[in-house]
Amino acid sequence: MRIEFARFSLDDTDLLVDFLTRQEWPFHAGTQDPEVVRSRAADGLYDNEETRTFWVLADGERVGLIKLLDLADETPMFDLRIGQEWRGRGLGAKAVAWLTGYLFTEMPHINRIEGNTRQDNHVMRAVFRKSGYAKESHYREAWPDRDGKLHDSVGYAILRRDWLSGTVTPPDWHDD
Repeated sequence: MRIEFARFSLDDTDLLVDFLTRQEWPFHAGTQDPEVVRSRAADGLYDNEETRTFWVLADGERVGLIKLLDLADETPMFDLRIGQEWRGRGLGAKAVAWLTGYLFTEMPHINRIEGNTRQDNHVMRAVFRKSGYAKESHYREAWPDRDGKLHDSVGYAILRRDWLSGTVTPPDWHDD
């Protein structure tokens, strides 16, 4: 399978609406209202000075979406979505490897990259670990789902120096 990444453009809005609203995203909050997605795209919320969005393409088919956020900061964040029928094929790890290299290569001011997921999203947590990200935070009952149930949120990050050296530097959890 050939994996590529293509930057989102406003011409892709209908494809974006379809991708985000026609399937379940069990670990993502937010709306699945097509008009809200369309309005956000028109307002530049998927591509502006601080945000870039990329399609994950598998053999030319749009199978995932990467949204890079806070690009003016030294610590950007990202949102990753892999389409339901493509999950479990290693695309998440390939996407995180790509976005990590992209950010550290294209943006020299960036020192670290951060991502968060729900505690019960074991697949994404494994992707973070496989990709060289260290667990840095654990926030209890901080992530509400669509039904209002609260889940723990877990944060991971990678430092530029760790990416360059291929190591993982965990935080000092016993600094009290």
